[in-house]
Amino acid sequence: MSLDWDRCRAAVDAMDPVRVSGRIEKIVGLVVEAEGLAASVGALCRIERGGDAVPAEIVGFRGGTAMLMPYGGMEGLARGQKVFLVSERLRVPVGDDLLGRVIDAHGRPLDGGPPLRSMRERAVTAAAPPAMSRRRIERALPTGVRSIDSLITVAQGQRLGVFAGSGVGKSVLLGMLARNASVDVNVVALIGERGREVREFIERDLGPEGLARSVVVVVTSDESAVMRARGAETAMAVAEHFRDRGRDVLLMMDSITRYAMALREIGLAAGEPPTTKGYTPSVFAALPRLCERAGMADVGSITAFFTVLIEGDDIQDPVGDAVRSILDGHVMLSRDLAREGHYPAVDVLGSISRLRQEVAPPELIDAGRTLVRWLKALEENRDLINIGAYVAGSDPVTDAALKRRDAVRAFLTQSMTEPASWDDTARGLLELAAEV
Repeated sequence: MSLDWDRCRAAVDAMDPVRVSGRIEKIVGLVVEAEGLAASVGALCRIERGGDAVPAEIVGFRGGTAMLMPYGGMEGLARGQKVFLVSERLRVPVGDDLLGRVIDAHGRPLDGGPPLRSMRERAVTAAAPPAMSRRRIERALPTGVRSIDSLITVAQGQRLGVFAGSGVGKSVLLGMLARNASVDVNVVALIGERGREVREFIERDLGPEGLARSVVVVVTSDESAVMRARGAETAMAVAEHFRDRGRDVLLMMDSITRYAMALREIGLAAGEPPTTKGYTPSVFAALPRLCERAGMADVGSITAFFTVLIEGDDIQDPVGDAVRSILDGHVMLSRDLAREGHYPAVDVLGSISRLRQEVAPPELIDAGRTLVRWLKALEENRDLINIGAYVAGSDPVTDAALKRRDAVRAFLTQSMTEPASWDDTARGLLELAAEV
């Protein structure tokens, strides 16, 4: 039997002959304050509570007092209980055995499957690849969604936001991407979701085909803020593991807004001053650190879709503004299109891919511009058309758009179970734009 010396060395390095500990001095709101605990921010600790233990994380310091937030409930915690340092940072199992599995923020199975044992571990926090070590983005990534491939072409290694209000089909879109995109591995992070929706997404939207090549990280809305924040970072760490082994990964995080909300909750509990809409400065520092970890590296790639929740369909949101400035484009989902039964409800006029010009063939770019002009003309003249006041011949572009309106709509709509190949999408776009 051969030994895995790398794992043995890592286990030895993780051992600490000195048990670092402290005691609970005070509990205020969501924060446990411990005296005498010599550790750093982000360290994983264990609070002894009667016959069991409560895992917690150090989120800051006030003078010589460590401020911790438990991963679970705070029932039973009391002044004087001991707090032990477990690890300087959270580590999770990574490897091919994760494929097809549903795990939590600590890498523990949630699907009732066998335990994840004898696997390598990876810290959930990491630095982004250095800028000069990244390969250039040079090719398109077929997603299997016609409206995206034709008019918002995604590049391999690109990072995009999916902006959507509630109930406009973002889960359906993510499921289509997971099943149809031309990648090796999917990593799906469901952060702050309702418990009811998790199984629905996995069984209905993702399906057995999508789950077989996916790792799903789930942290529901009832779990603590540190669990929600670490869930997003765990998903990124799992994606980085597969990328570092030369695989092309699709990361879908639903949603980065709830990740930001969890960070806001942590910052406010630790005493950080609020700024815009109560978000603390650390939130806007953490967002680029997380997003920049995706993208191209010297080997492999992570193409990422981060969903952004729009409150009241208002895109002028502090998290949305911050994410738009970080990412390489965005896909806007429209409530009006959803009400009309237009799925996926992608508003191509409100969406943009900053890398489309780099990876799409020139003939597809020209054909796409033609469709966009038609859609823009229909949008600008909607009221006149609806009341029958538009006079044919007033505008050649609008006349052409009206003749092709049904064909364009049919091209941009797609059943969730209908994959669209890149070749078929390209052929359909060229034929539609060339119609007389």
